[in-house]
Amino acid sequence: MMQKIAIIAAVGLPFWNIPLGARVIKRRSSEDISIYWGVGVWTCLALMAPSGFTSIDPVWRAFNVVNFFLFSIVVVIVVLYKKKKTGTQ
Repeated sequence: MMQKIAIIAAVGLPFWNIPLGARVIKRRSSEDISIYWGVGVWTCLALMAPSGFTSIDPVWRAFNVVNFFLFSIVVVIVVLYKKKKTGTQ
């Protein structure tokens, strides 16, 4: 039972990235999000990913797969909206 709860939490936690990306799209601005923070977090996730993707622990593996995918989308959105702003000035 504990393993099932942990897997649900591991998959559910990264879904909190969706409101962040949606807010950037809705406001058409990523001004309040540091690109250094986004790329820094994504770099750490990328460095942890091999461990997570090959782990025998299903909770760690599930979290890594879902979090890497969803946070990558957020970083792409943040970068695109940063470029949009700098490109229009």
